[in-house]
Amino acid sequence: MNLFNTYLSDFCSLFFPALCCGCKTTLLRQEELLCTKCIYNLPYTNHNLQENNQLEKIFWGRVNILGASAFLYFKQGGTVQRIMHQLKYNNRPDLGFLLGELYGKHLIKHTEFKDYDAIIPVPLYRTKEKKRGYNQSEKIALGLGQSLDIPVNNSLLVRVKSTDSQVHKNRISRYENLKHSFIVKNNQPNLKKVILIDDTITTGSTLEACIEALNHNGIHEITVLGIAYAT
Repeated sequence: MNLFNTYLSDFCSLFFPALCCGCKTTLLRQEELLCTKCIYNLPYTNHNLQENNQLEKIFWGRVNILGASAFLYFKQGGTVQRIMHQLKYNNRPDLGFLLGELYGKHLIKHTEFKDYDAIIPVPLYRTKEKKRGYNQSEKIALGLGQSLDIPVNNSLLVRVKSTDSQVHKNRISRYENLKHSFIVKNNQPNLKKVILIDDTITTGSTLEACIEALNHNGIHEITVLGIAYAT
């Protein structure tokens, strides 16, 4: 049966080849969603190896965090933009899981993640999540959680306000746009130290609003992670 499935898969790939989400080349049999070349050549930030890194500095004077790190640099027209577009707009929740899993494996090589109670994905507003069919940050969190062996809590933080597009807004305008957009629902007193994960970080305003909601409910030990950092 396994041999038959292999032949069937090979036959189908002749007419419907699986393509890399980064460069659109045909994937080899052992490759999944991203080709080996794309994975090797991605613009890794290595933030987790840098004290007071570039991403951490954007939160200075705004909110207190344990640390901040992103997996990849986001550039207009680059491979990471194509990958994130596939994740958010082309119905590829599996890509989110893979990115989270890859990031977790990268982090665990260099950093100890001890005593974290949960990974919390940045939530979408309910109508937006219903339209998309999933929350991409939650899919990333699930992959990350599997690699780091930390549970995912997707019910604690809730987005209660739909906001205007953040595109073309500066940091202050983004913050004002997001103020009071998030609440903590059914607070769990055993959650003290958490990871907050987003897909793409630009000014950090969305994460700042989330952190303030968590702080207001007694959660003060927060590490921020993201897949892409748009500088």
